[in-house]
Amino acid sequence: MDQVAETAPPAAGAHRPEAGYAFGVALVALAGVFWSLGGILVRSVESASAWQIIFYRSLALALSLLLIVAIRHRGRLARAFAQAGWNGVLAGACLSGGFIGYVLSLYHTSVANAVFMLGTAPFFSAVLGRVFLGERVRRQTCLAMALALSGIGVMVAGSFVVGTIVGNLLALVAGISFAAFNVALRHGRANDMLPAVVIAGLIAALIAAPVVAATAAGGLRAAFVLGGRDLLLCLTMGSVQVGLGLTVFTIGARHVSAVELALLAMTELVLAPLWVWLGVGEVPSAFTAAGGAIIMAAIAWQALSGVRRRRLPPMV
Repeated sequence: MDQVAETAPPAAGAHRPEAGYAFGVALVALAGVFWSLGGILVRSVESASAWQIIFYRSLALALSLLLIVAIRHRGRLARAFAQAGWNGVLAGACLSGGFIGYVLSLYHTSVANAVFMLGTAPFFSAVLGRVFLGERVRRQTCLAMALALSGIGVMVAGSFVVGTIVGNLLALVAGISFAAFNVALRHGRANDMLPAVVIAGLIAALIAAPVVAATAAGGLRAAFVLGGRDLLLCLTMGSVQVGLGLTVFTIGARHVSAVELALLAMTELVLAPLWVWLGVGEVPSAFTAAGGAIIMAAIAWQALSGVRRRRLPPMV
């Protein structure tokens, strides 16, 4: 959808707000499907380090999204980035933290643990949206947040037993970063915020590059050399799994609230553990299953209450 179509006024008698909301819901849910492939793709890597994955995935993301931004804005890249402004830079910085935290977490904990911790993003979005955007936090959301926090408590308690506390905390940091990105998107929703994703990829790649160079065993020249399979997986993560996912998510973000953004993307939370279970036989621990079930219940409660609220007729 081009810029003119997105900003044109609704025709007489048309229900553009409702149509726009349904369009946004579909795009954000689809984004979760793309993102759910991240765990199985990382688990399929043979020898690349976490920081090498972050570098090449982020670079591929930045280049692919730069092409999409150029197409959407008919080659006016400078104008597109100028319109995103400092809010786009802030959103990109927040998202880059999510990129780094998530990949690192997968090297210290299970995919299920990581994605369930990311499932807390809607609730952090609610708090940040209230503070920075003035979006009201409903009573149901507060209760769902309390339930989700109890689920986190179960998972963290389990991580002390199985030794995945570092991975869980990294995933939690990624969830908070993603929540901050959601709120920044909402703040800048009047403009196309896809340039923020390009900025996120560049920031993450710039952070990863010196770490890769410093930790390489075979010298600087060998630091950035990957096998063909690993390189292809990293490029796929950046351009397809993350790139296409963030493209549809960022477009859909213009039509739904900050809390709903992360809630609707929870297709990732359901599908990601399924892919690694089917693909590599990674079975969640009892603590992960229990804590994840609690978080899922909180998300479902919040989502269903939001749907019910939308369907209720206005009070007169």
